[in-house]
Amino acid sequence: MTMDWFAKVWGNVEAPAWVLSILALLVLIVSCQPAEASTIPAAAKQYQRTLIRSAHAYWGLNAPIATFAAQIHQESRWMPDAVSPVGAQGMAQFMPGTSAWMAELYPDALGSNQPMNPGWALRALVIYDRWNYVRVRAADECNAIAMMLSSYNGGLGWVQSDQRLASAKGADPAVWFDSVEYHTRRADWARKENRQYVRLILLRWEPLYKAAGWGTGSC
Repeated sequence: MTMDWFAKVWGNVEAPAWVLSILALLVLIVSCQPAEASTIPAAAKQYQRTLIRSAHAYWGLNAPIATFAAQIHQESRWMPDAVSPVGAQGMAQFMPGTSAWMAELYPDALGSNQPMNPGWALRALVIYDRWNYVRVRAADECNAIAMMLSSYNGGLGWVQSDQRLASAKGADPAVWFDSVEYHTRRADWARKENRQYVRLILLRWEPLYKAAGWGTGSC
């Protein structure tokens, strides 16, 4: 949309100057918005079978494949060589300390620390998700997965702290949505990032992968 669009729409119609100014400002704002991937990246397909095998191995045949796919979508858009500004690496975006810890904790499953290896990253993601999942307490599967994702993004200790705070404030500590997610002592930027992380995966990207036939989700 450009100023030429205004000429086509308005033609010879006389409009107040302030109206044209506002419309021009709106065009400028819209044109400056970053493009956001709203479809499944083409690269995802080549890793689908690897993800399914890994998820089934550590979660069983009822593994929420669409959830894990949505998580990878949020983390790296399926780019195996992704590196974040803060140093998170690979498709699963592990920080170096976390990937090293995972390799040490699960040597038989992961072997040496290889966060930039797609197969390693997918295995490590579903294993780390499982590690968090069995340690959270939630009212149902959807909220358990939400707390698992919150733990993956910000740390299990923070989720447990948020649950205690929610309970102290009279909210339900077993429910993440509209309860635990609003009770935290994290920095404001960290709270916003963590809340958005969970909601984007479960409410935006998971339905995308479910609709594409990637399997079941969590919510």
